[in-house]
Amino acid sequence: MASQQMFKSGQARGEGQAKADQMMDSARSAADAAGAKASQAAQSAQQTKEHAGGMVQQTGEQVMNMAHNAMNTVKNTLGMGDSNKKC
Repeated sequence: MASQQMFKSGQARGEGQAKADQMMDSARSAADAAGAKASQAAQSAQQTKEHAGGMVQQTGEQVMNMAHNAMNTVKNTLGMGDSNKKC
């Protein structure tokens, strides 16, 4: 009887270990998938940031040009501008 109990105990332990291994494999797969998604999200965020930065720079240059043109227009209207001179 003792050997049969030991066999059943060993069998249960083996089945438990197999189940634990399956669960660990599943957890690793889930962690790998989550890591891949996080990496994709980070890359997408970086691309969005770069695109937004380019737009801000372009808008800033446009505003600066508009201000410069407005200043020249006011100077020319007041007779203070030099139409041959560029800033």
